[in-house]
Amino acid sequence: MCGIIGLHLKNPDLQPRLGELLTQMLEAMTTRGPDSAGIAVYADRGRSPAGHEHELRYSLRSDEDIDWDLLAKRTAAETGCDVRVDRLGPDCAVFASPAGEASFLAAVRRIAPQVRVPGYGRSMVVVKDVGAPAAICARYGIPGWGGYQGIGHTRMATESAVTTAHSHPFAPAADLALVHNGSFSNYATVRRQLAARKGIQCDTDNDSEVAARLIASRMAEGGDLEDGLRTVLKEMDGFFTLLVTTRTQFAVVRDSFACKPAVIAETGDYVAMASEYHALAGLPGVTGARVFEPMPEEIHLWSR
Repeated sequence: MCGIIGLHLKNPDLQPRLGELLTQMLEAMTTRGPDSAGIAVYADRGRSPAGHEHELRYSLRSDEDIDWDLLAKRTAAETGCDVRVDRLGPDCAVFASPAGEASFLAAVRRIAPQVRVPGYGRSMVVVKDVGAPAAICARYGIPGWGGYQGIGHTRMATESAVTTAHSHPFAPAADLALVHNGSFSNYATVRRQLAARKGIQCDTDNDSEVAARLIASRMAEGGDLEDGLRTVLKEMDGFFTLLVTTRTQFAVVRDSFACKPAVIAETGDYVAMASEYHALAGLPGVTGARVFEPMPEEIHLWSR
């Protein structure tokens, strides 16, 4: 049993409150997942400094002590590109660089193999950790974050270990993030097929990561997010609710039995989704929202 939440803002006036609203939604899901929690937040970055117009932001995490400024300098030297550092805490930082993603990720792995990259993209920052959702959000200052879209997850581990690496969201491609409630019965088979046919390797043994990489693979082949979700419906067996986001999209889908809970509330200001309604109850104007449960295998998708 896990809890998932998401908020896609239509009204720009609410953007300064995104982190605050996501935090209260995530805290409401604590009883569904006290082991660990994570969040992906999307924000418009405005005008970038000269030379950084095409930079990507990399969310980095280490369970060991690390000098983030030194890592940034070494990564810049290795890639030949500037690297800017935004420290979120002693164990978490965001690096911004115009370096190509392949060269940047390879450099970080060579220089600091103990560092993980939970996610990256032009708009997305990912934070995840072990512990209670409220403590995690407070630790990284999530209530003060602004943005236009975010998703979160509280985890009760059933298929794999309780570690930061196994926590959600899973973000295998730029600005793509997935949170999942449920379990996939054939994920090991799909993981082997991804490795054998496409050379795609998973970082963990979490079944949710397999679904995320399957979607990313389909999109890398030229499909859109809806194509990726239909591929999951076709190739993966189990009971699940998925909430998946890109830089411009917010999508929800349930399996053919729809036995895992999901509720959506839509107003003129936002689309919100959660495993249980009480996580939506504190949102502004929710009493006037159109509230509904997604039907089996019905893909609901909103775009900016």
